[in-house]
Amino acid sequence: MSFARLLQPNSIAVFGGGVAEELVRQCDRMGYAGEIWPVHPKKEEILGRKVYRSVEDLPGSPDVAYVGVNRNLTIDIVRDLAARDAGGAICYATGFTEAGEEGSELERQLLQASGKMPLVGPNCYGLLNYLDGAILWPDQQGGRRVDKGAAIISMSSNVAFNLSMQRRGLPIAYMMSLGNQLKFELHDAIVMFARQERVTALGLYVEAMSDPRAFQDAVDVARELGKPIVALKTGRSDVAQKIVVSHTASLAGSDALVSDLFDRLGVARVDSLEALMEALKVLHVLGPLNGGRVGAMSTSGGDLTLLADAMMGTGLTMPPLSEGVTQRLRSTVHERMVAANPLDYQMFDWNDADRLADTFTAFNSEDFDVSLCLLDYPREDLCDQSTWAGAEQGFVRAVRQAGAKGAVLSTFSDTISETVAARLMNEGIAPLAGIDAGLAGIQAGVDVGAAWRRSPDPPLLSDVGQWEDDPVKVLDEVESKDLLAQSGVPVPSSIVVRDAREAVLAAEELGYPVVVKALGVAHKTNVGGVRLDLGSADEVSAAVTQISHVSESFLIEKMVDGVVAELIVGVARDEQFGPYLLIGGGGVLVELMRDSASLLLPVTRERVMEVLGGLKCAPLFDGFRGRPRADLSGAADVILAIAALVEKDLASIVELDINPLMLLAEGQGVVAADALISLREKKQ
Repeated sequence: MSFARLLQPNSIAVFGGGVAEELVRQCDRMGYAGEIWPVHPKKEEILGRKVYRSVEDLPGSPDVAYVGVNRNLTIDIVRDLAARDAGGAICYATGFTEAGEEGSELERQLLQASGKMPLVGPNCYGLLNYLDGAILWPDQQGGRRVDKGAAIISMSSNVAFNLSMQRRGLPIAYMMSLGNQLKFELHDAIVMFARQERVTALGLYVEAMSDPRAFQDAVDVARELGKPIVALKTGRSDVAQKIVVSHTASLAGSDALVSDLFDRLGVARVDSLEALMEALKVLHVLGPLNGGRVGAMSTSGGDLTLLADAMMGTGLTMPPLSEGVTQRLRSTVHERMVAANPLDYQMFDWNDADRLADTFTAFNSEDFDVSLCLLDYPREDLCDQSTWAGAEQGFVRAVRQAGAKGAVLSTFSDTISETVAARLMNEGIAPLAGIDAGLAGIQAGVDVGAAWRRSPDPPLLSDVGQWEDDPVKVLDEVESKDLLAQSGVPVPSSIVVRDAREAVLAAEELGYPVVVKALGVAHKTNVGGVRLDLGSADEVSAAVTQISHVSESFLIEKMVDGVVAELIVGVARDEQFGPYLLIGGGGVLVELMRDSASLLLPVTRERVMEVLGGLKCAPLFDGFRGRPRADLSGAADVILAIAALVEKDLASIVELDINPLMLLAEGQGVVAADALISLREKKQ
């Protein structure tokens, strides 16, 4: 199915009353050069254009039709358009799947009526094409014609409307709202826009992730074509997820798994619409960045203090200048200035473009990944901006001479206008509005750059879910550890016993100290079913007697000594993503600490090590307070073994929980001290 005619139409048919008139008005305002054919049962003309009575009455097959009528009439018009071989239709009407059972049936009829014709929506505003001026949109919009720019894909029509009104200077090539995604989904839009030569980057506003594997395929296409992607994914909170379900009839999806999907694919994630805009400016002007080494210059120590504080907790740094650059910079600046990064160049050479160009060039001879010049411009309607020209021109010349990537950053969005932004972009400088959003935009460029330097991840596992109705068996700890041991996971030596006498014999065979556990209890610690570090026959006998009310059988295990850190390693299942790994800080406080990460499958050793290094408990792995370094390599081996166990048979493991996985000193391995596995018993 080709969307070429819809995307770059030479003819537009538009159905409806007020909707049709507004669409014609907006196309005229944007200088659309193609033909527009309004269709209405009673009107004779709309804004100077002849009105036709029906699809059959049109002078030709339209490249695209905008259907702005009620949902029942929409189905009839779409059927007629498909018979007329139209290039595609955009359906504005609401009241389909999002409206319940009756709407779902109407949506099924709409799909059938469309046949092989491309269709966008229903329940969507449509498409803004700022390259050709084709405004397939039922309302006002705030964009301008551009020669190239970003494409923005939104799952909310109102968010798309709001973004069209942005005054941050981002050149937008296309803006599309997807609606119910009946025939044209998020992954289709990504591929379509990535293939457009004049699209420089893609921005996504995502509420639901219906097909993660198709999404991966689409992102891989964009990456091959050199089109970076940044996304704002909503649905982090329970309230937000309920809203998504109520107005889209779609699942928001697990937020942690969406984040992992974005990480592995190199889709930068931001948390606000402002950051989305700034990230798209970074990617449009500068492209993906090689790292987060930032050089910053300002006339104000206050501005630089705000910047430094805002960078805390990010992946961005302001490294000190090398000795050579320091000496070079000292030769250009006033004697009372400190040659450092960040550079407070004060007002000594203000409005002297030549002097400032020398200073900025010396500063930018350092190997920064991006160079920032903090400038807040006076408002254009009341003030004179001319004396800011020296700093701006000096920075532009310095960045060009140094071959650096540069951005002008205002401390807040009000102090950099669209006029200034356009001028800077023409010079290859990214104009960033506001410290927090601007830094988020730079971080997005860093994230995409880091991902693109890695080899692409293998395709996500496809869990067909054909065993969902089969019964589930919960293995006890002995059975769980036997399965793990068969997969190469180290477990403690152990013996199953029935009473205190057998427990003592087992302990003596294993060698003290030992652990006594009640079998058949999922959360043994909660009911007092575990006794640790028992060093004698009397202690073992007493322990079994004390927990005999919990179980009729007991596990005697060799006590694991020399533990440096503890992890939890688990497998869970998600309705959209299938089985996935959970890795986090382990032990009895796992629910309290909430120190974990979710990983989609398949997973690489590189990704596992990266996630381990990002946990809150990671300092324990590196020899915290004189303790030995933990055997992270051994932990990675176990995690990959668990992943392989799942990949071998996607349907079998319903749930797996190793807690704790005890990490010994580096080179001494790891031990799965406790485990619980649930298996699906497949019907024959």
